[in-house]
Amino acid sequence: MSGVADLTQRLQDLHQRTVETPQFNPVFQLAHELSRKLEGGEMTLDDFEALIAELEVAALEERADRLECMVAPIGSDANEAALAEALEKDDFAKFRQQWERPQLHAVFTAHPTFLLTPEQSDAVASAASHGTPITSDCIGGERPEVTLSYEHDRAMRAIAHAQDARDAIVAQLLSHAQKQWPDQWHELAPLPFRFASWVGYDMDGRTDITWSNSIGFRLTEKAERLSRYVASLEVIDADHALLSELRPAADYAAERAEDFSADLSDPAALSVAANRLTASDPRKLLSLSRYIDALEDEAKTSDDAKRAVALKTLAAAMRADGLGMGWIHFRVNAKQLHNAIRRRIDPDGNLDLASKGAVVHLNRAIEQIEPRRSNFGALAIEASTAIRQFLAMAQILAHIDEDAPIRMLIAECEEPATVLAALYFAKLFGIEDKVDVSPLFETETALEHGGRFLDELLAEPVYQEYAKKRGRVAIQTGFSDAGRFVGQIPASLAIERLQGRLAAAIDDNGLNYVAALIFNTHGESMGRGAHPTKMADRLEWALSPWARRRFARAGIPLEPEVSFQGGDGYLWFSTPELARAMLTRIAVLRPAQADTDVPKDVFYQRTDLSLDFYRAVKEHQRDHLESRTYSRAITAFGLGLLNSTGSRVSRRQSDLSADREMSLRQIRAIPHNSILQQLGYPVNVIAGIGEAADGNYEEIGALLAESPRGRELVRLVRAANALASVKTVAAHGELFNSAYWASRPYRGTEGHLTAACQALSEYLVKDDRVGTFRRLASRLRVDAMKLHRLLDHVPDDAPTDNREDKRRMIGVLQSLRLALLQAMFIRAVSVPVFSRANDVSRDDVLEMVFTLRIDDALAQLRRAYPTHFPRIARFDLTEPTDWPDGSDEGYEAIHRDYIDPIERAYGLSLRITTAIANVFGAHG
Repeated sequence: MSGVADLTQRLQDLHQRTVETPQFNPVFQLAHELSRKLEGGEMTLDDFEALIAELEVAALEERADRLECMVAPIGSDANEAALAEALEKDDFAKFRQQWERPQLHAVFTAHPTFLLTPEQSDAVASAASHGTPITSDCIGGERPEVTLSYEHDRAMRAIAHAQDARDAIVAQLLSHAQKQWPDQWHELAPLPFRFASWVGYDMDGRTDITWSNSIGFRLTEKAERLSRYVASLEVIDADHALLSELRPAADYAAERAEDFSADLSDPAALSVAANRLTASDPRKLLSLSRYIDALEDEAKTSDDAKRAVALKTLAAAMRADGLGMGWIHFRVNAKQLHNAIRRRIDPDGNLDLASKGAVVHLNRAIEQIEPRRSNFGALAIEASTAIRQFLAMAQILAHIDEDAPIRMLIAECEEPATVLAALYFAKLFGIEDKVDVSPLFETETALEHGGRFLDELLAEPVYQEYAKKRGRVAIQTGFSDAGRFVGQIPASLAIERLQGRLAAAIDDNGLNYVAALIFNTHGESMGRGAHPTKMADRLEWALSPWARRRFARAGIPLEPEVSFQGGDGYLWFSTPELARAMLTRIAVLRPAQADTDVPKDVFYQRTDLSLDFYRAVKEHQRDHLESRTYSRAITAFGLGLLNSTGSRVSRRQSDLSADREMSLRQIRAIPHNSILQQLGYPVNVIAGIGEAADGNYEEIGALLAESPRGRELVRLVRAANALASVKTVAAHGELFNSAYWASRPYRGTEGHLTAACQALSEYLVKDDRVGTFRRLASRLRVDAMKLHRLLDHVPDDAPTDNREDKRRMIGVLQSLRLALLQAMFIRAVSVPVFSRANDVSRDDVLEMVFTLRIDDALAQLRRAYPTHFPRIARFDLTEPTDWPDGSDEGYEAIHRDYIDPIERAYGLSLRITTAIANVFGAHG
């Protein structure tokens, strides 16, 4: 087994043995063979690294292939042709209606999915864009520290590419209109896409983002966007008159951004920075409306058709983005708003915010508000997180960009009173006409009762007045947490139903003339709401044709919005070519529109079947989530299987003291889903589908096969199942099998490991993890058998390319990692016994290793076995000494034989984590 091809063939041969012995585990057997070679000296960690490097490159190639397939064609000419074919050619009014409202809002978020290093991201993007071969040059290097500034820089880079791609599409739309309707085309104000970001503005679950960070980021974005406007105008006309105003404005914004990048904890320093920003200055620009009008007017009078299109393209960009790289989203938690509103209207804590009385009380309070002025001093001393957000928004609107509205996202929002509390503060600080308050629905409770929530909220006169003023009703749905709590299939169906209820609530309350802005937040993985088969499925998974038709039939303008989350999401926009291809695919599919004249989907007609199916899958997923077995298996390695991929912590802050065991509630949605990938089975996508059809396979299968929505559900399940392996889940449990370790040196084949294996078998004899994984694997296997019976009745209309190659690649990677984990276990128990220090014992260190808290374990071992001591030679003494005699001056051998190999093996295991995620297509 000298290369990956040999390992792959060996794994294939081992799989044949399952015919004879169904319980045989090929993945663990290959891991055992690799471990024997490593411990016997036939292989070294250098050999392991070479194998892993080869697989890393192959996994990156898989990632690039998937990226290309989803957005192909890539070339600019092909994309221009694809869009041209989809454009209206006869009716100018229809053409305007299609392109003057965003087909999609795209939000670039700071979710911790920065799995790939910049070099790896560039390699994948270049391979997808240009066919550039991926080499080993991009692997094995140091991972960058993912700070908030790093995330913001990457987000701005992605948005810049998106802006350029949008400009190309806008220019094409204008040129098309110019040719088709030469007397009317100047009336066109295209706005096919809006971009936004919450990187630096999302406070939910974070204490590391200060208000000055948010102000500083917004000023930096203003400076960058103004510079980009300047560059665009210079291309049109290097001597254009507006440049004399836009260049100084960009410089001024950069200077103010520099002010707010400093330490402003000293009131004197803050006062200087704030006074500079709030003072009058001829270079200070707060609105682009005058420049947009000037560009439009010039285009109308220009005899140069190409110049006219370029001028209107720049005006369209200004109209879309304002004085920033895009719109911004602040985010707070409902509890933070509750605490803030009680200070204002219920200081004694007697008001139940879930009651009708609270809504009445808030309505009255909102009507009676007298707006308050605020300044940066008020912002600096405000203790309430929620109020601080509104004060920051007030300063941004007053002193940075007075035109671009700001979104206020409210996490865990389950009561209409919470939205009214946000409206209260928006009105209190005089910004209610510029803030879109958006409740987030993602928990099981919120999705279950979201329809009632929307009915009650939209019936409130104070909210109706606000919606009329803003021209939209905004909500947010979350596929990540919903998929974790109820499973991805039930989550999608529940969110779809909620979206339909929003259409009904808007219609019932006569608000059809305001737009419905629906922000569907999902990640890039199957378990977090990204359908992997094609772009149409990806868009329809978040907002189905059925839901879109509900809005269209009620005459409600629809503004879909989706998230591109962290490094994985930014990959779609990592080159100009990919950004153009991505936006063109979306533009051609037009997710903001719906064809109302289509046959009814049987999935929504046969609710006797589809509703029972939904409930059964949800119940099965809930059983897993509440199961001690599932929880123990998912948390068996803590978060040690995962790389650090973001600046936000992966464990919830309130639970950092929990040490020995973790609960699923402590782990956020992204790492939870990542662990499922790493253990080898996307439970929250696959589990329950088979059991829900048990006893009724033919009828459920026929329903899913005949329904477009049903086939879409099945395509997601099949894509996840193509990479899933129950054997791999079970293999992880065998690491904790006391009998395995006791038997390993039994026949004298590995006599040099007798002591280590005996220590492991004795330590693990009471460990529950082997039984936990076996029970989970058994349950998954039973459900998988039923799933296969169901899938026999549904044609496979999107088979996974190179399915078996991908499965074997994952299997080899899993075997290599299991062998590395065995090496770490063996060396951990082989370290000489040391005395208890700092309340940490040797058993504590062993448990750290078993739960892959390797950094903590190594820190304790290095403390117990230091390599550097105070040297006697440092002293200038006349009296001689025979002590120390040099026998214990350092523990270099212990470091060489145990500590350093553990560290290296763990580093290699994390590289395997990245490779497995790349085959799945995303982190988490």
